Amino acid sequence: MTAPTVRVRFAPSPTGLLHIGGLRTALYNYLVARKERGQFVLRIEDTDRTRFVVDAEQYIYDSLRWAGIEPDEGPKEPGSYGPYRQSERLDLYRKYADLLVEAGKAYLAFDTEGDIETLRNRPDTGTGTARYDASTRMSMRNSLTLPPDEVERLKSAEPYVIRLLVPDNTTIVFTDTVRGEVAFDSAEVDDQILVKSDGFPTYHLANVVDDHEMAITHVIRGEEWLPSTPKHILLYRAFAWEPPAMAHLPLIMSPSGGKLSKRSGDRHGIPVFVLEYAEAGFEPEAVINYIALLGWHPGSDQERFELSELIASFSLDRVGSAGVQFDMDKLRWFNQQYLRELPTTQLAMRMRTHVEASGYSATDEQLEAIAELLRDRLTMSRDVLDFAEFFRDPAEYDAVSVQKRWKASTSGLVSGFADRLEALDDWRAPALEEALEAFIADSGVGKGQFMPALRLALSGRPNGPDLFKSMELVAQDNTLRRMRAAAAQLSTEAASS
Repeated sequence: MTAPTVRVRFAPSPTGLLHIGGLRTALYNYLVARKERGQFVLRIEDTDRTRFVVDAEQYIYDSLRWAGIEPDEGPKEPGSYGPYRQSERLDLYRKYADLLVEAGKAYLAFDTEGDIETLRNRPDTGTGTARYDASTRMSMRNSLTLPPDEVERLKSAEPYVIRLLVPDNTTIVFTDTVRGEVAFDSAEVDDQILVKSDGFPTYHLANVVDDHEMAITHVIRGEEWLPSTPKHILLYRAFAWEPPAMAHLPLIMSPSGGKLSKRSGDRHGIPVFVLEYAEAGFEPEAVINYIALLGWHPGSDQERFELSELIASFSLDRVGSAGVQFDMDKLRWFNQQYLRELPTTQLAMRMRTHVEASGYSATDEQLEAIAELLRDRLTMSRDVLDFAEFFRDPAEYDAVSVQKRWKASTSGLVSGFADRLEALDDWRAPALEEALEAFIADSGVGKGQFMPALRLALSGRPNGPDLFKSMELVAQDNTLRRMRAAAAQLSTEAASS
């Protein structure tokens, strides 16, 4: 018998920006689909209208596209299993909910908010959390057989919900690809609402119906959905459907512990939304490489993976169950490695975005030369702005370096070297270095004393990329102007100190 085609789905709710943990879930689904030559489905679970955000679906698409994850099917990629927004599938959910009620697997409940509040505060709950079970069904006077008085309530349009009938004295067991065998006592499982009083399904019903109707073979989602899985298994049993394979991914933790959230992320300087990484200038390949390793181990010491290598190497059986801390320094390291290996033209293009946003200008040729010079000094492409000397004269001079490196005689030496350079016909790095060697020999000044002063005049700081290549890029007129301006300003400061 031929094995079914692997079909996985990423099913976010359009409630805001996509969390970095959501991107990891999407990535793992995508890797499984690509490795098994299956389909990766994007489904928008938008039945919670109280939290719906108008632009959130576009945010999801923008985030996935930035990361290089393209759905095979989805709201914008029509396939044979659509529609792919749950709000467009309401009739389907209602049909299946009614089937459950008819089969005695679910029932109508007319509880008011006051009833639920009474339940929540019932002494035997102990937790302040309402759990709707067999005893509750009796105490709330709900009927599973819908006697005549309940029919009259339906006719009066009194609001009601449809709840799952959880069987008593049952152990719900399933195998999780990541966690092995998992068991729940039905006494711990709530009679979950399947259809709300507004007619919209809850996540639980819609999720199960859609996974079945869309022929999903593997459900790969976050650990936070593990407690919901017994309800889903019961629904599969109620419909006599074969459940898909389940895999619940470990939590992404903040450095101080606990799930990485907006609050904990802000505290540790960690962006939590995918588009924040894009805006900060992270390379998508670096982010994908890093988050792939947040929970999955390749079985070797290899850390750097191209997407094609991740597809070839990834397997769910190497995903761990323990939470994994997010390490921002490690992500920056990955980003640095990817920048170093980018072709010069691509690195220059990434730098241009930040250069132009800061009001600077440079030709393609200049940016490519700067990119080649700074390649090993960049962690982020925006770090090019730390070397603003390539785009403007220094706004100030490092005070500590001035005090240490700029002596009373330094201004005269810098001015003298500027005069000599003005007559130089060849403004390339080798010629500039040769000219400096000759000037040092003639003047008797120490090279270790003069070069830091020259760098201060050029950039305002004591360190940076190769001095002579920098002078070449800054160009002759700009270099001479800066040397003379520093000589004039710092001679006054040196004299007064």
